[in-house]
Amino acid sequence: MPLPEFQQLCTEAKKEIQEIGPTDLRQMQQSGEDFALIDVREAEESARGMIPNAIAISRGVLELKIDQVTIDKDKKIVLYCAGGNRSALAGWMLKKMGFKNVISLAGGYGGWMQSQ
Repeated sequence: MPLPEFQQLCTEAKKEIQEIGPTDLRQMQQSGEDFALIDVREAEESARGMIPNAIAISRGVLELKIDQVTIDKDKKIVLYCAGGNRSALAGWMLKKMGFKNVISLAGGYGGWMQSQ
């Protein structure tokens, strides 16, 4: 069970970044909106399935490898993990790096799969 401090960090991160739901993400995909979709789960998690068109970069190396996806600080970036906490934390860090349009998928991959 995670420490209360972890949940505190996640709550703080979610106040700093935007969250969207699976329906919003589907609408963005269907409309052809220009954004990067990044799966921040670990490789073994991503290997079990990913949201279409996502790029897998685990949270542990995201800050190091974000330049492989974009260096445009204004580009819309949607992050997801298993349940929405790691992606919020990852988004918070990208925001601290100067990325202005960072979004976390609420409910993560689990929420995405349940919404189908």
